[in-house]
Amino acid sequence: MAAVLAVLLMLAATGAAQARERGAPRAPSSSPIVAADQATRSVLVLDSSRSRWDAEDDDDPGVLWSWSADRRAGLADLDPGTSWSNPSEVKFRSLGGKRYLLATASGGLAAVVGYPGREVYWATDTGRGNAHSIELLPDGNVAVAASTGGFVRLYAAATGSRATRHAQVPLAGAHGVHWDPRTRLLWAVGSRQLVALEAGGEEDDPTLTVVRRVTLPTRNGHDLAPVLASPGRLWVTTGSAVYQYSTAEQAFVPYALQSRVSAPGIKSVGDDPRTGQVLVTRPEPGHACSWCTTTLVLYQPDGARTLLRGGIYKARWWTTARG
Repeated sequence: MAAVLAVLLMLAATGAAQARERGAPRAPSSSPIVAADQATRSVLVLDSSRSRWDAEDDDDPGVLWSWSADRRAGLADLDPGTSWSNPSEVKFRSLGGKRYLLATASGGLAAVVGYPGREVYWATDTGRGNAHSIELLPDGNVAVAASTGGFVRLYAAATGSRATRHAQVPLAGAHGVHWDPRTRLLWAVGSRQLVALEAGGEEDDPTLTVVRRVTLPTRNGHDLAPVLASPGRLWVTTGSAVYQYSTAEQAFVPYALQSRVSAPGIKSVGDDPRTGQVLVTRPEPGHACSWCTTTLVLYQPDGARTLLRGGIYKARWWTTARG
């Protein structure tokens, strides 16, 4: 099992050796998938070559790596029992030759932890504003979007693991945030607007300035992610559709598979840089959690992946690519 992750993500030699002893399968052609699973209050990295994960009768559940703030001694001061409720965002990023998991939870916790060792780079409790997305900037500072709080913050995370100093701009319904290396801007999506923000100031005293505002075609903006197959474009979801926005054309543009991918209620969307396959999460009718799902939907090639006992909110391809 871990040999799959070793091939794809260059795991530590010890982990790979253990996997070989277990007779691990060949590496899948697509990237692994990372999911924010509210059922287990965990972030799970999953083997995308499997059609289902976490079967009770399976000795290999397909979980390649996992992390939770619960019972982490290094986070006890942030009261994860409360602040880690309802994990809402997961991303994989690199900085200075190191790799990190980025995660937020609706309870307020925002964290950047080392991969695969799980050491805490930075973490804070953002409050009761429903922290919904997170991004790591090239200078080591961290941006967080909070929906009911209606803000985007840029924390001086480069200055320390509990840095709380931050810049803030208001954005009604702030749900998604993404650093775009091409424009060197921090993009954020709210209920009615997509905004571009310039990050300035010093590492220990950051600033945020709005340099562009774009009205969304429909209401209730939610997810924001790079279109890895078309650099310079962003995936943008709303309550009723999935769009692509061209940062160069400064316009929403048509895209392949739009008639199939675009649908109401999409919580996250993204394309695999290895295969181009599109991954979508949307709420599952009848699930005990009305905004969660057990099943992820794939396009080109079409398919589905199921976390049998899961409550997935967002899921992304496990890649550090930013577009």
